[in-house]
Amino acid sequence: MGRRVVWAVLASVAAGVVWAQTSFYPIRFTEFTLANGLHVIVQRDTSAPVVATVLHYKVGSSNEEPGRTGFAHFFEHLMFEGTEHIPRASIDKYIQQAGGTLNAFTSFDATVYHFQLPAHQLPLALWIEAERMRRLRIDSVGVETQRGVVKEERKMRYDNSPYGGWLERMFARLFAGSPYGWTPIGAAQHIDSARLEEFLGFYNTYYHPNNAVLAIVGDVEPDQVKQLVEMYFGQYPPGPAVRPVEFQLSPLSGQQRDTVLDPKAPHPAVFIGWRGPKAGDPDAYALEMLLDIVARGESSRLYRRLVDETQLAVQASAFLYDLRHAGAILALGIAAPGKPLGEVEREMLAVLERIKREGVTEAEFQKARNIREARFVMNKKGALEKALSLASYWATFGDANLINTELGHYLRLTRQDLQRVAQKYFTEDRVVLTYLPARSQQ
Repeated sequence: MGRRVVWAVLASVAAGVVWAQTSFYPIRFTEFTLANGLHVIVQRDTSAPVVATVLHYKVGSSNEEPGRTGFAHFFEHLMFEGTEHIPRASIDKYIQQAGGTLNAFTSFDATVYHFQLPAHQLPLALWIEAERMRRLRIDSVGVETQRGVVKEERKMRYDNSPYGGWLERMFARLFAGSPYGWTPIGAAQHIDSARLEEFLGFYNTYYHPNNAVLAIVGDVEPDQVKQLVEMYFGQYPPGPAVRPVEFQLSPLSGQQRDTVLDPKAPHPAVFIGWRGPKAGDPDAYALEMLLDIVARGESSRLYRRLVDETQLAVQASAFLYDLRHAGAILALGIAAPGKPLGEVEREMLAVLERIKREGVTEAEFQKARNIREARFVMNKKGALEKALSLASYWATFGDANLINTELGHYLRLTRQDLQRVAQKYFTEDRVVLTYLPARSQQ
C-alpha cells in the first residue's frame, strides 16, 4: 500500500504542473572557468542555511585498461585517506564535527565526491577538495588499507549476495571488447596485483582541475565563492590532456544465453539485456518514459502481469543505463516459489511484444508525462540534488542549463515515439542470464 500511496501523491502533485510551468522560476546560476581549466557552477539558494559541493571528475571505469579494472572505484575510497596537510582518517571527522555529511560514488564515466555542510563551512569543503585534487597521500599504508576495504565491498555486494554477479556478466556480454565490458567495482585480482606506481600514475593522469567540474549550491554569495575557489584551486596548473575513450562495439547478433547456478539465490531469476541509446539521445528520453509505463512500480505493466495477475514472479522490473558512449536496457524477473522460470521469461517478453504491436494507451501516456513533470519539479528542491545535476549536465553535455530545459525533451514525445523505440530496441539481439539456486536443476 505504501508504494501505491507514493504514486498517487506523485500523480496528484503532477496534475498542476502543466499549469505551473508557465510561472516556473528557472534555476539561476553562474559559471566560470579558472585559468587551469576547472569549470565552476554556483547557484545561490537561500531556502536553508546550508551549502552542497560536488566535485565531478571525468574519470570512470571506462577510462581503465582491461587488465587493470577497478582503479576509478579504488580512488573513490583512497581519496578519504589523507593528504599532505590532512592527517590520515581525518576527513570524515572534520566534516562530521562541522555538522555536515559526505559521500562519493563511481560510475562507468565519472567519479563524484560531495559534501553538505552549514553554509559558513564552505571554506572547509573547498580546502579538503583542493587538498585531495593534487596533494593526496598515496603510500603503501593507505593503499593496503583501501585494498582490504574494496575487497570486502566486492564480497558483500557481488560475491556473497544473491544474483550478485549478474550485472558484471551482463555488461561483459552486451559490451564485449569495449570499455563498458566491465563494471566499476573492477576485478579483485587487478587491484590486488597493482603496484603503488600504477596508482600514482592513474592519479596523475586524471585528478587535475581541467578534468573536473565543481558545483556549489546553497546560501552563499557567488562573488565570495569565486574568490574562495580561486584561492584554493587556482594554485594548481592544468594537467595533461586526457586521452579520449576509444569506444567501438561489435554487432550483437541474435540471442546469447547463459545459466548460472547460484547457491545464494532464494528463487530462480532471469535477467534480459538489450543495447540501448546513449545519454542525450532522443531515444533515451522516449525509453525512460516508456519504462515508467512498462516496468516501474506496482502499477506498471510488467509488475501487474507477472506478480498480480499470473503470480508467476515475486518481482519484475526494468531500467535504462544511458551512459556517455552507449546504453543498456535491463529487465529482470524473479520467479515465485514453484513457478517455472521459462514461463516468467516468456511472459516478460510477451508484455514487451504487446507494446511493440499496440503501443501504450492515452491514459498511460498522460500518467507518464505527469510523473516526469512531477519529478522535474521535486528534483529541484534540495541543494545537493541540484549540485549533482548541474555538475553532471555540464560534465556530460557541456550544458548545465539542461537542469531547466531537459523536461522539454520528454514533453515533445508522442505515443508513437514510445511504440517506435519499443520496436527498435526490444529485439532478438539480446543477452539472457538465468540464475538457478544451486540445489535446483530446473
